Amino acid sequence: MKLSEIWPKDAPPIDEAKKFLEKYRYKKIVLKYGGQVMASLQLSKAFAEDAAVCNKIGVNTVVIHGGGPQIQQRLNQNKIESKFISGLRVTDNKIIAIVEDVLLNEVNLDLVDSIKKYGANSISINARNSDIIRVNGSKDKKLGFVADPDQINENIINELISKKKIPVIAPIGIDKMEQAYNINADTVAGKISEKIKADRLLLMTDVPGVNDKNGKLIEKLTISEANILISKGVITGGMIPKILTCISCIKEGVSGVVIIDGRKPHAVLYELFSEAGAGTLIVND
Repeated sequence: MKLSEIWPKDAPPIDEAKKFLEKYRYKKIVLKYGGQVMASLQLSKAFAEDAAVCNKIGVNTVVIHGGGPQIQQRLNQNKIESKFISGLRVTDNKIIAIVEDVLLNEVNLDLVDSIKKYGANSISINARNSDIIRVNGSKDKKLGFVADPDQINENIINELISKKKIPVIAPIGIDKMEQAYNINADTVAGKISEKIKADRLLLMTDVPGVNDKNGKLIEKLTISEANILISKGVITGGMIPKILTCISCIKEGVSGVVIIDGRKPHAVLYELFSEAGAGTLIVND
C-alpha cells in the first residue's frame, strides 16, 4: 500500500510526513477524542481518518473518547438539569443510565463505524463487553456515580493492538456490584497510557494548546515549567487537571503527552507527522 493512496489531501505534505514514519511505526500512541470536535461532522470524520491512517502505517493506535456534547443533548431532551462540581458532572441514578447509554450505544459504536469506513479494524471496548475498567466506588459522594479508574486491564488492549486492531474505549467503569460509573475521559486516557507504557498520549482540546502569559502558544514544556506556570496562575481552570494528567503519565513512563488543538482538521497527523506539530508537547525534565 502506497502512502499516497491513504494520505488525506488536507493533511501534512507527504514528503514531510515521511520523515516521521519510522519514529512512530510500531510505537504505542493513545488518542483521547473529545470536546467540541465531537459535535462537528467534518472534524469527527477527520479524526476517524487520522486514527485509521495511523493504524495502516503501523502505529499501535488506541482511542479513548468522551461524550460531553452528546450527553448534554440527551439530558436536555429529557429536561434533566446538569450540575457540575470542579468540572465534573454530578451523576445520579437517572443521569448515569443516560450517560452509559450515550457513551456505549451511541458515541462508541458510531466512532468504531467511522474508523472502519476508512479501512481500519476498530473494535468497541467498554466495561460491559469486556472487563476493561474497574472502579472502587464514588470519588466523592457529592458527585454521585463518578469515579476514578482503580484497575485497567491492559492485557486486553495489548492483545488487540498486537493484532493490528484499534481498541475504541468508552470512559465508563464498573464496581464489584456491576454498577456503572462515569469517569473523566482524560483521566482514563492517562491511566491507560501509563498501563500500556505508551510512547505518546494526545489529548484533544478546544484550544490551541498551553499558552504563556501573553497568550502565545508554548510548543514544548517540561514538568517543572508546567508546575511553575500553574503556581503563577498562567495555567488555570480546566487546563490544570489536563496538565496534572500529563505530569502523572510522564512520571509513570509515558515518553511525552501532547495537548492538541482538536479544532484543526487532521490535528493528529499534524502533531505526529509534521515539523510544526499541533499543540503543546509536555516532557520530563
